[in-house]
Amino acid sequence: MKLIIGSDHGGFALKESLLAHFLEQGCDIANMGCFSEESVDYPLYAFKVAQAVAAGEKDFGILVCTTGIGMSIAANKVKGARAALCSNELAARLSRNHNNANILVLGARFVDSANAKRIAGIFLESSFDGGRHDRRVGMIDNYQTFFDTEGQ
Repeated sequence: MKLIIGSDHGGFALKESLLAHFLEQGCDIANMGCFSEESVDYPLYAFKVAQAVAAGEKDFGILVCTTGIGMSIAANKVKGARAALCSNELAARLSRNHNNANILVLGARFVDSANAKRIAGIFLESSFDGGRHDRRVGMIDNYQTFFDTEGQ
């Protein structure tokens, strides 16, 4: 499994903790930054991670900022990215089972390092259920086509 992780300054410490955790486990994980607690523009990191996942260069992404909200909004602008802001294990599992999320987003203000590691583990171990969820994820992935033909 190939992973990619990124954060802004507000998520830097939690990102570093997650990065060390995954490296200790022998994971193939790329660090897209940021690289300090100096103020940066979070969309740049969200776009880098989302583009790598959407292009198939990486299997999953993890993004961290202060709340997770900005990263979620930015990452989901990239076609093919399905970023899910999760603050607990159930949300992480269901984001994969029902929404086929490919990017986990965490808010450093709301999730500590131990919980973030558990949430990320659940996210990465869970799989998409398919079935009735296929149609719905397809609608999201192809929203413009759906809107033009069916959702008027």
